Amino acid sequence: MKKTENTVFYVVTVLFLIIILFPFFWILITSFKPSSEIFGAGAFRVFSDHPSMQNYGAVLTGKNILSSIKNSLIVSSVTTLYVIVVATLAAYAISRFHFRFKNLLLGLILVISMFPQMIIVGPIFNLYTSLHLTNSYFIVLPYSTITIPMAVWIMVAHFGKIPISIEESAKIDGASAMRTLWSVVFPLAAPGVFTTAIITFIAAWNEYLLTATLNTEINMQTVPVAISFLRTQFQILWGEVAAATVIVTVPTMIIVLIFQKKIVSGLVSGAVKE
Repeated sequence: MKKTENTVFYVVTVLFLIIILFPFFWILITSFKPSSEIFGAGAFRVFSDHPSMQNYGAVLTGKNILSSIKNSLIVSSVTTLYVIVVATLAAYAISRFHFRFKNLLLGLILVISMFPQMIIVGPIFNLYTSLHLTNSYFIVLPYSTITIPMAVWIMVAHFGKIPISIEESAKIDGASAMRTLWSVVFPLAAPGVFTTAIITFIAAWNEYLLTATLNTEINMQTVPVAISFLRTQFQILWGEVAAATVIVTVPTMIIVLIFQKKIVSGLVSGAVKE
């Protein structure tokens, strides 16, 4: 009976992985196909009869992808840094201080993360237009609407796991509140901080709507927006879209593969309070 259960488990797991990985595999093989083989009778061939690097050459030389990758790296890195700072201070205050409506505050933070972006794009666009902040790296500020709520919730779970007695010992030794947070609490919450940073970076890297609305100039576009413009008046350049997708997926894939153990341990370590 146990052997049958194991067999079923492995079969289901393999089928699940095939379903999940197939789109990525198809994008990869499509990136090497000429346009004539992407559509028509040979569209469903796994391997191209005439594989080519033409799509990659077109994307890397004349489609603004490299510039958009630079913009995405800058925006995602800055967003990650300031979100970690804000989320750390907010989560520490929520987890350590006792005040009325604490649970209500956490609920409001969660509700904010559920707001459809279309609701906030209009007011943010009007504000940025009035302040002349469009087409700039100040796009990192509205990114807080999609990153800070999640970051605060993860950090609250990790700070709540750290015994208060450790902080009390630091205060007895003369450490200030900020010194205690920076030198004692923050290192102990490192798995949660690291996990929050990676998830925030990926969320900022993949954001589309805010950047497409606020940064309309080509030289300020990020990766998702630049890929959406790989088209002509009458067609979408699917080969170039596939090649660009492969190129821009590599950074996030490398990050996840290198730090996957830390990400999982960070998520799990804050899930149980000892």
